[in-house]
Amino acid sequence: MARTSSSSGEVEGEKEEEKKQLKQKQKRKKEALGWIEWLRGWMYLIYEMLFQRIIASHLQNPLPLPPANDFSCIVTGSTSGIGREIARQLAEAGAHVVMAVRNTKAAHELIQKWQTEWSGMGLPLNIEVMELDLLSLDSVARFAEAWNARMGPLHVLINNAGIFSIGEPQKFSKDGYEAHMQVNHLAPALLSILLLPSLLKGSPSRIINLNSIMHYVGFVDVEDMNVVSGKRKYTSLVGYSSSKLAQVMFSSVLHKRLPAEATISVLCVSPGIVQTNVARDLPKIVQAAYHLIPYFIFNAQEGSRSALFAATDPQVPEYCELLKADEWPVCAFLSHDCRPTNPSEEAHNIETAYQVWEKTLEMIGLPSDAVERLLQGEEVQCRYGA
Repeated sequence: MARTSSSSGEVEGEKEEEKKQLKQKQKRKKEALGWIEWLRGWMYLIYEMLFQRIIASHLQNPLPLPPANDFSCIVTGSTSGIGREIARQLAEAGAHVVMAVRNTKAAHELIQKWQTEWSGMGLPLNIEVMELDLLSLDSVARFAEAWNARMGPLHVLINNAGIFSIGEPQKFSKDGYEAHMQVNHLAPALLSILLLPSLLKGSPSRIINLNSIMHYVGFVDVEDMNVVSGKRKYTSLVGYSSSKLAQVMFSSVLHKRLPAEATISVLCVSPGIVQTNVARDLPKIVQAAYHLIPYFIFNAQEGSRSALFAATDPQVPEYCELLKADEWPVCAFLSHDCRPTNPSEEAHNIETAYQVWEKTLEMIGLPSDAVERLLQGEEVQCRYGA
């Protein structure tokens, strides 16, 4: 009996010790970037702005593309800026392009203009328009359902649409999520997963996420994705950089979860620092600065090159598979000069990346095994859509 009591006491003691260690670990939980990481991130941003044009001087503009006659491509946010350039150039290369946009009228007007300009240079451009509002997860789910119902292949999904509302007060979507986090991360994540059946039909296929070097100064608090707890003061910079880092982390886990035999590549690309419609949200004085330093800042055509390269270069799938075979902690990340580069140090935090994955699936209303079930041809219930 004495031995049993002693044994029981030891077990209780071990449990108490484990609780103490857990509490200590929770206390040590990282709540922000370290100042060295933060400083390194800003130094990298300044370096990119000053030297991006020199670094990418080996690239032609526009970027020559191989024939893409057998490609079906969806490009979100393709009525302006980088997305418009991506959609136009892919269509001119022969691809079937779907402009997934909120403003369908503007998209139809663009198509009419492009067809007129292209007249006599080849077959009519194969472009169509489908409505998609990333501020509504119902809209995202309906879009994916409509595309999958065609039972056709999808070869390239380009998640281009994004927002950066500099200086604006915090805003939330109708789904209750911080606007930057929803448009830049949650909605593209839901779209990517729900379109997996079509991407599987089109394999080898690619999911390309237009990211940003701003993720280098981003930090994701999984317990406070909406930045409402008060632990961090909300600014548009915090909202934007956090959403872009979350996208890299989620993409890295998706990259790992997709089996090699599915031949679906997942990668993030940086367009560089680009003069796009994001500038319309900037303060007037900053907009003026944008116009004063055109040499340093890419135009939309230059900013589209990394995404177009990721969508069409034949060696990209091979590179993605190499990273998977080597169990690299992050997915492929291409810089504005179309060369592989490493995302931020925080993006390599595997533990946080898996937490972001789980939290994202919860927020977009999908079960934890959604990827596996969709690849096996099963139906998956989503909280949004029909």
